[in-house]
Amino acid sequence: MLTHGPLVGPGAAPHDVRMTTPLQTRVRGIHRAWIVAGVAFTAILGAAGFRATPGVLITPLREEFGWSRGTISLAVSVNLLLYGMTAPFAAALMDRFGMRRVVSCALLLVAAGSGCTVAMSAPWQLVLSWGVLVGMGTGSMALVFAATLADRWFVRHRGLVVGILTAGGATGQLVFLPVLAHLAAAQGWRWAAVTVAATALAVVPLVWFLVRDRPEEVGTTALGAEPGRAGTAPPDGGGQGVGRALAVAGRAVRSRPFWPLAGGFAICGMSTNGLIGTHFIPAAHDHGMSEPVAAGLLALVGIFDVAGTVASGWLSDRVDARILLGVYYGLRGLSLMILPSLFGADAGPDMLVFIVFYGLDWVATVPPTVALCRQVYGFDGAVVFGWVFASHQFGAAVAAVGAGITRDHFGAYDLAWYTAGLLCLAAALMSVSIRGAGAAARPPGRFRVRRHRLPRADG
Repeated sequence: MLTHGPLVGPGAAPHDVRMTTPLQTRVRGIHRAWIVAGVAFTAILGAAGFRATPGVLITPLREEFGWSRGTISLAVSVNLLLYGMTAPFAAALMDRFGMRRVVSCALLLVAAGSGCTVAMSAPWQLVLSWGVLVGMGTGSMALVFAATLADRWFVRHRGLVVGILTAGGATGQLVFLPVLAHLAAAQGWRWAAVTVAATALAVVPLVWFLVRDRPEEVGTTALGAEPGRAGTAPPDGGGQGVGRALAVAGRAVRSRPFWPLAGGFAICGMSTNGLIGTHFIPAAHDHGMSEPVAAGLLALVGIFDVAGTVASGWLSDRVDARILLGVYYGLRGLSLMILPSLFGADAGPDMLVFIVFYGLDWVATVPPTVALCRQVYGFDGAVVFGWVFASHQFGAAVAAVGAGITRDHFGAYDLAWYTAGLLCLAAALMSVSIRGAGAAARPPGRFRVRRHRLPRADG
């Protein structure tokens, strides 16, 4: 994905490279790649804040406006769907215009969308601000940002870095969710929206001034790459943003590995963001648990998800990614099937065990999925992962609105929990069936991965 030249996109300034000395690529012995990754972690954490709010705000919005859970869940569904559908185009736009510009604009969209919710008075305004603006903003960064950055700045520790950056989303829940829940309960839900908007705005200067799109811009190479080795470009030279995203999609859908990757990740989205992330708090409230307590339990999911996702990234550098996905999905499915029996008026020991276990598995699926996309599709891996991630959010959108309708119709969420559990078991079988990847991920340069060649556009 790297280009031979130092310039990135139209209008890049030549002096960005010429005035950079080798000493500026390190800060007290730290490779510049870790600094860029640290800022990316902060940006992903900030964007995660608003994505954590749907579960907190469903009940306050219903009480103030009288909207049904299904109506509010529709806005959540649009948010999740656009969060995914924007991802592959964002990955291609990062090739064209650079990560710094795309992510800065994304954070501004998040701030604008969250700020606009303060003045809304009708459901369509909720869909426009919360669904469209915030969905597009968060979809332009997050996991595709992590995958792109890891490919450009890291040769060694790629899986670990993807795990750490993915954990940034869980850390955003950890940091924001209890705060937002208490703000919504004590000051009103509008204060929660304003807090998220301000946080997103505060991250923009960090991204703009500290992130660089490629190592060549600061006179260095990716961490673990051979000194002086020039970056390599995609076979098509990067292409135009939208055009390349669509071209890669057209080739990917004609390849066999794409469908179990996309199908399994769609079920991943259904069982996490769409179901637990959106409906755990109102489901717990149905059983007499207060919203701050339920939000605290989801924050614990965030704590343990950091450990689980980082560990998964480390394992993805060493273990067959297909086996990891099979284990993760299988255990998640079993845990969801026992969840209905665990709800009660307080967080008992059994519920805490579920929270710890589910937290370790929350987004542990991301590093092995990124690794499989890279192994199977090579230079197109980040864009293919963008489309796989789009399927993740499509599944999340279906689950978000479907679980809300289920609760409105049946008066309980039990059917949603059981259905998601069975689908996770199916995802485990789909994952281990993927062909075209190396048997195991090992340190770069010590083995050759068997890649699945995408059909060319000319046939």
